[in-house]
Amino acid sequence: MLEGIFSGLSTAVMPINLLMVVVGCFAGTFIGMLPGLGPITAIALMIPITYGFDPSTGLILMAGVYYGAIFGGSTSSILINAPGVAGTVATAFDGYPMAQQGHAGKALAIAAYSSFSGGTIAAIFLLVAAPALASVSLSFQSADYFALMVLGLTAVSAFAGKGQVLKAITMTLFGIMLSTIGTDPAAGVARFTFGSMDLVDGISFLLLAMSTFALSEALLQILRPTKDTRTDEQKALRNLGSMKLTKEEVKIMTPVIARSSVLGFFTGVLPGAGATIASFLAYGLERNLASAKEKLKFGKGSIRGLTAPETANNAACSGSFVPLLTLGIPGSGTTAVMMGALISYGVQPGPRLFVEQPDVFWSVIISMYIGNIVLLVLNLPLIPYISRLLALPQQLLVPFVLFFSLIGVYLVTFNTMDIHMMVLAAAIAIGLRLLNYPMAPMLLGFILGEMMEENLRRALMISDGSISFLWERPITLVILLISIAFLLAPLVGNTRQWLRNRKAVPNDGEM
Repeated sequence: MLEGIFSGLSTAVMPINLLMVVVGCFAGTFIGMLPGLGPITAIALMIPITYGFDPSTGLILMAGVYYGAIFGGSTSSILINAPGVAGTVATAFDGYPMAQQGHAGKALAIAAYSSFSGGTIAAIFLLVAAPALASVSLSFQSADYFALMVLGLTAVSAFAGKGQVLKAITMTLFGIMLSTIGTDPAAGVARFTFGSMDLVDGISFLLLAMSTFALSEALLQILRPTKDTRTDEQKALRNLGSMKLTKEEVKIMTPVIARSSVLGFFTGVLPGAGATIASFLAYGLERNLASAKEKLKFGKGSIRGLTAPETANNAACSGSFVPLLTLGIPGSGTTAVMMGALISYGVQPGPRLFVEQPDVFWSVIISMYIGNIVLLVLNLPLIPYISRLLALPQQLLVPFVLFFSLIGVYLVTFNTMDIHMMVLAAAIAIGLRLLNYPMAPMLLGFILGEMMEENLRRALMISDGSISFLWERPITLVILLISIAFLLAPLVGNTRQWLRNRKAVPNDGEM
């Protein structure tokens, strides 16, 4: 293990990797500040750039973009009440009221210190937890892997937004169907290609990711132009105020950071959870723990209310790398994009990564420490200048995204058919997004579908075609039972709500 850590350390401190951490953090902070462009879009845009890189360098850049975007999202949440990413929505609850009271600088400083602390503590947890989990998962067999893929898909579907569970499951199945297009890996027969040679190798992950996130997002910005808030933004940027914290404020923040770091990390470890759920859970926990007097401050500029979600969302980002690196299961849409990129580099995330490519495994973890320091440097002395980028008009940004996504896909294959398919996929994605169908489960289904098929075939061959492998191995059975519980959880919740409403109706009638 120590040998692996030293190997990762030497890789992480290479000049090119240090440069990628800085570039990733800066690009992520910038894109995270811009409402509408989340970390998935940012990482999708980075994939063509990283194709010529070493896998470690590519993943370090994308990881920097990921936690940089979460970091940057807090700036727009605090200054203009427009969260750049979903994970910083809870930050606006108390950050924006603080800015309105003339304490924008202090709110940004609290966010920066909280994010740094949460990210660093979670990276320490990752250092300890990842090898232990990887050691356990080395005993996994094909049947267990198949069950893990099922768990990853059901968990993400179950954690979808309220009222979107069926839509998320539909999109997951759609993604699995897309993954079957191309040549059958076992029989060597073309499947669903309709005689087209361009589909023999299947649909490119890069094409799908860029069209469904980057291209469709840019086209939606054109179809649904948002209100020009540059005047409000400029006004907010002129009145940042002091960024110094008092001893009393640090004393309030310290226990909140400790609690929220632990909560955020373990929430991030759960497949399908992530920064958004972690930030809301931490906010809710602090509000419940607060005294009656402190509770009144929540929503009006509470330091505890700002510290908790900012700590938890960064801790969750680090936590989400645990299932990705040790089990090969992406815990969120963002890590799903990273996993697809890793596979296209020829690196298979999962238990063997820890043994076969320790430099990739450890360099990513160690780069997180460096990234947190870079983000702290960016967000304290430079924030008054970086935040001016908030006033960048979308008319400049949208053509950039359109150009970069189209040219990025074309330069990988030099096949014009990919551009046609990309436009078609983006048009379908726009239609689905307008109908509130989530895109992340589709991408997860596409990535996990192929691996699920391979492991299912292998498990069936080992058991002579019998499906008894589903219950013969205790690990497989337990994972599948957890998957069923994830699927049934929304149904149970809806039933309880329906029964509660049914009981409430007669009472209302009596009144």
